[in-house]
Amino acid sequence: MAINNTKQNTQANSATTVAKSTGVQLPAWAPIVVLVFTALIYTRALSNGITNLDDDFYLVLNPYLRNFSLAGVKDIFTYFYTANYHPLTTLTYFIEYHFFELNPFPYHFTNVALHVANTWLAYRLAKALSGKDFTGLVVAILFGLHPMHVESVAWISERKDVMYTFFYLLSAIAYLQYIDSSLNRKYLLLASALFVCSLLSKAAAVTLPVLFIAFDLYRGRQISGRSIVEKSPLLALSIVFGVLNIMAQKAGGSLNDLMVSYGFINGVFLFTSGLSFYLLWFAAPVSLCAMHYFPEVAAGMLPWQYYASLPFLVAVVWLLFKRYTLRKEVLFGSAFFIITISVMLQIVSVGSALTAERYTYVSYIGLFYIVGQFISFVRERQSGPVVLAGFGLVCVLFAVQTYDRIGVWKDGRVLFTDVIEKNPTIYIGYWMRGNLARKEGELKSAMQDYNKAIFYNPKFEDAYFNRGLINDVLGNPAMAIADYNRALALNNKMSDAYNNRGWAKFELGDKKAAIADLDSAIILKPEYAEAYNNRGWVRLNMNDSAAALTDYGKAINADKQFVKPYFNRAALRTMLGNLKSANDDYTSVLFLNPDDEVALYYRGMNSYTLNDKTAACKDWIKAAQGGSERAAAMVKERCR
Repeated sequence: MAINNTKQNTQANSATTVAKSTGVQLPAWAPIVVLVFTALIYTRALSNGITNLDDDFYLVLNPYLRNFSLAGVKDIFTYFYTANYHPLTTLTYFIEYHFFELNPFPYHFTNVALHVANTWLAYRLAKALSGKDFTGLVVAILFGLHPMHVESVAWISERKDVMYTFFYLLSAIAYLQYIDSSLNRKYLLLASALFVCSLLSKAAAVTLPVLFIAFDLYRGRQISGRSIVEKSPLLALSIVFGVLNIMAQKAGGSLNDLMVSYGFINGVFLFTSGLSFYLLWFAAPVSLCAMHYFPEVAAGMLPWQYYASLPFLVAVVWLLFKRYTLRKEVLFGSAFFIITISVMLQIVSVGSALTAERYTYVSYIGLFYIVGQFISFVRERQSGPVVLAGFGLVCVLFAVQTYDRIGVWKDGRVLFTDVIEKNPTIYIGYWMRGNLARKEGELKSAMQDYNKAIFYNPKFEDAYFNRGLINDVLGNPAMAIADYNRALALNNKMSDAYNNRGWAKFELGDKKAAIADLDSAIILKPEYAEAYNNRGWVRLNMNDSAAALTDYGKAINADKQFVKPYFNRAALRTMLGNLKSANDDYTSVLFLNPDDEVALYYRGMNSYTLNDKTAACKDWIKAAQGGSERAAAMVKERCR
């Protein structure tokens, strides 16, 4: 269907014409000041560390960051990881890890740089939509400084937010150029390419083709066969990436079924309450927290405020649309907000959080646009100075709150202490802080947090399991077994609990019971290297050397980077007189840990027994240089 280009151009440029006839143009440096101020506020994030809220999985434990090669890049693009598929984002971690390993500064620097760039793009998008510099400036200020955006920027794991937004906004700007250029296809192709980059950064970008339709309507472009067909490849890509994301979430066990746990009616009110919370936080971002949990149900009922969310939304809609002035801007900004946040409203429920501050990173642009157009409309009227003064005060408050909030993301301890203060009866905060304390060797603090987690949720098997780990370390195998028993009573599929309980039983001298538990762990996880290694040790202590050798071999086959079974098999082979094979195992240990003094010493001992004095002395000398006193004694005694 043909489109009247003359009519379209008139409609598309009408906003610009109005802008030029109403008010003074802003100085060119005004948006630059906003960018500089935003960057200064977020410099606080540059001194933050790595949290144990997903950062450990995305950086510390991520196997896809280690292989810096084309094969490594291929793996990033062809596998799901942590219930997500965002390969372009992972690729940035991949590059940073190669050059900086786990130094947090470059990761935070990239996030802040992307946020500053996105602030500029938000300015350009709002200016392109409205034709008004001032609207763009208001949107940029709110985008750069709103406290709800801190989570997306100060949290390394949310690189995917700032990354997909960068390409999302570029694509949106390119699409507006397509409309304004009498449908020059090069801009549509550019918008499409940028859309693909956004999808590869985070699946939330799937909303963009629908947003393009909203752009068409706002600009007065007719919805025609051509306008739909030109977007059909983008809509198809949205469906593909939407399905990919659901598959990734399902593979990672992150999908929930709200209708089963809450029922259909309560599920509807969870949806309306999520939308209401985002609107309230837009105007009054108070009680911000890294985790906003699903509510508890008492006698089948949610807390009253969840049911109040529906009349609240009705009242908001009535207030916004009861006046004719700026109705078009309100309608468009609201549509922008609803379209972009729709995939975040737990229609398909993911994870344990009902709402999340990071979900507003793009969607608030629609609400910022309404505010920007309103302030542009009133600033030259009698009420203009009062409105501008009020807006300035809000911006100062937002800047102060944002700076303070960035500090909460300093590290896992500060972050989860804040979570606990905001949610003192929710168990997950205690559990996460306990995990960090255990990792850092602060076992007493970890034990206290696990006890709190269990107090608030006696059916949380992971807290019992982790408390069992501490009792293991503290040399309390009986107490550890009691905790593993509780964990397995709640979830009998915990292979780690069977493995650890088996080892604790062995420590108490019950070898047969230990073997039974280790067998159960291996049945649940056939490639469980640690369980094979532990079972090999128990069998060795039951004088079954052949079975022990077999288990050590299975442990090595399951994980060729696991050092312990090489050591254990080497020691057993030495005991059985197979010194050459033992030395092969010690060589494998040294391939993984070239300076391992123990492996060097014992390989030297075996080499000396095999009459290879040169090899033996070479190993002993290296071990002695590393501080091994017994190796130094061998050098002095036998290497003259």
